Amino acid sequence: MITCRTAKQCGQADFGWLQARYTFSFGHYFDPKLMGYASLRVLNQEVLAPGAALQPRTYPSVDILNVILQGQAEYRDSDGNTMSAKAGEALLLATQPGMSYSEQNANSDTPLTRLQLWLDACPDTNNERVQRLTLPAKGVTLLASPDGAQGSLQLRQQVWIHHLDLQEGEQQTLALNGPRAYLQSIHGTIEAQGNHQDSQNLTCGDGAFIHDENRLTIRAATPLRALLIDLPV
Repeated sequence: MITCRTAKQCGQADFGWLQARYTFSFGHYFDPKLMGYASLRVLNQEVLAPGAALQPRTYPSVDILNVILQGQAEYRDSDGNTMSAKAGEALLLATQPGMSYSEQNANSDTPLTRLQLWLDACPDTNNERVQRLTLPAKGVTLLASPDGAQGSLQLRQQVWIHHLDLQEGEQQTLALNGPRAYLQSIHGTIEAQGNHQDSQNLTCGDGAFIHDENRLTIRAATPLRALLIDLPV
């Protein structure tokens, strides 16, 4: 089954310096029925104004995946370490207990646009604290996985994340590892069909809950960029 959650149904925020769309409960946006999905706690699409910054904060035991769509982000932890990522890159932070992290738009004249995911981390798993990956321009890429397969970022959870960059009319079928997944359109229109012949169309900013499907066929009705988050646990 494929259940669409449109961009208009998501939580919204506009603080001037920050514009955001929240798939699940976050900050001032609260819906008790949408506290996350399996181990996916947060999926935010955010735009930070030039030079804007998010103040330091601590996090629960999560992996934070930032997919940079425009501009350049700079992150700093309370130990004084700095790391950055620019458009076309993904940065994974394995948060540590008691450590705070801040984020800033590193450009004074360009907005920073990114997707941010929080994924519950297994507390007994130790990975590199910072990982970065450059995304290929086209095709399907394994962006993150539990074992770092195919050069992907390594998560502290049984989750597989695919990044799709498809041309109009291009089609891909991806196997799923379990009963749950989430599909997020970054831009473009998707025709998504499961193995039970259930199908949905998603456009820019829309997402979809995937239930009890062994595979998902994705066809790009327009040039498309999307994430498929495979959440079997």
